Amino acid sequence: MDATEQFVEFDKTLVAAAKGIKVLSALGWGEQTAHEFLHGWRNGNVQLPQVEYPKFDYSEQRQILKTIIDRASSDHPVGVYLAETAHSYYVAAQMLEGLGTAAFRECSEALYGRPDESLGTLSNLELADDFIRITNDFAAVIDFNDDTGVLPSTETARKIKSRADDFFQDYKIKVLVDEELTSKAAAGSERVRVRGNSTFTLAEIEQLIQHEVFVHSATMLNGRRQPWLKSLGLGAPRTTATQEGLATFAELITGTMDLGRLRRIALRIKGIQYALDGADFLETFKFFLNAGQSELESFQSAARIFRGGDIKGRQVFTKDGVYLRGLISVHTFLRKAIQERKIDYPQRLFAGRLTISDVVKMDGSFEDGWITPARYLPAWVSNRQGLATYLCYNAFSHRLKLEEIRLEDFAEGMRDLSAVD
Repeated sequence: MDATEQFVEFDKTLVAAAKGIKVLSALGWGEQTAHEFLHGWRNGNVQLPQVEYPKFDYSEQRQILKTIIDRASSDHPVGVYLAETAHSYYVAAQMLEGLGTAAFRECSEALYGRPDESLGTLSNLELADDFIRITNDFAAVIDFNDDTGVLPSTETARKIKSRADDFFQDYKIKVLVDEELTSKAAAGSERVRVRGNSTFTLAEIEQLIQHEVFVHSATMLNGRRQPWLKSLGLGAPRTTATQEGLATFAELITGTMDLGRLRRIALRIKGIQYALDGADFLETFKFFLNAGQSELESFQSAARIFRGGDIKGRQVFTKDGVYLRGLISVHTFLRKAIQERKIDYPQRLFAGRLTISDVVKMDGSFEDGWITPARYLPAWVSNRQGLATYLCYNAFSHRLKLEEIRLEDFAEGMRDLSAVD
């Protein structure tokens, strides 16, 4: 059996072994937990949520994944991809087997990192502080809790379904209301789930469409259409940072991102670190409440951090730390790709559930057709010239030193940008 045939066999085995290792669906708390906590909170009889998790035993799957990790060739980019993907599922399986314990948190950190880890010259936590400080400057003039055009979950699902049908055309994705969902929405290749008993503004709905449908569902469906590497249709944990970064970048470039959303992302990073340092669920709930979130949103933000962990603190789910790190990484990657005239790289990110590293390492696999182009692409990435223009101007604007420019300079007829380095 040559290397190509072996990769195909490993890929089939990987897809089968990973099928039952679903992280987010195993961690949901459900609507009743929120109702009971908030009822007690409002009546002065608050109690920490009581959550029971299922017991998982993935020993058989882990053994299969271990074989792929050990045997996939480290001399070929596809072999490295298969081994790394198998390893991320191996760690995810261990994480689910350790729900509520220190092992859960340790595996979560291995997959998604920690807020205090370095991201260039700054940590994710320091960047979150900067975002919060910037949004604080606008708090007096912008309502972060704008409820214009609020629609219930059922109507939101209908709107998302209509846009999804127009986008995919030859594929009908299901859009369901899920009463047990902790996040606002979750997308896969076959369905998008919308949180039940919630309301959504028109702006939030457009965010969900750009983020969940046009990125998460699209990359997974494109991966499933791959002729050889069907594992590109999996939501492998190792791809989470790139996926969430790409989806968040999509919100930015389409103008559907808002300051409230940026602030929530930053606050979750702060909340994760607060809980890692020992804050329990109630203390973390109060942190979000004091930051200006509503009671329900504060519960949901805290629940995202404690799902799968221990409500007493320290053993928490660190996934939400990847949004900011992923956004900065994807944005920087796209700018660099355009600078080096790798104009196919942005579209290659949509060929399946890939990481930035995969796109670079498996360049040859794209060139020789082993990985085929994406079928479903959002308009902003299909328009190569528009994306290149946006990124080129963005790179240029970063050369402007705003601290050396005053608004009064414009009133005085500023003729040259002397602050450009």
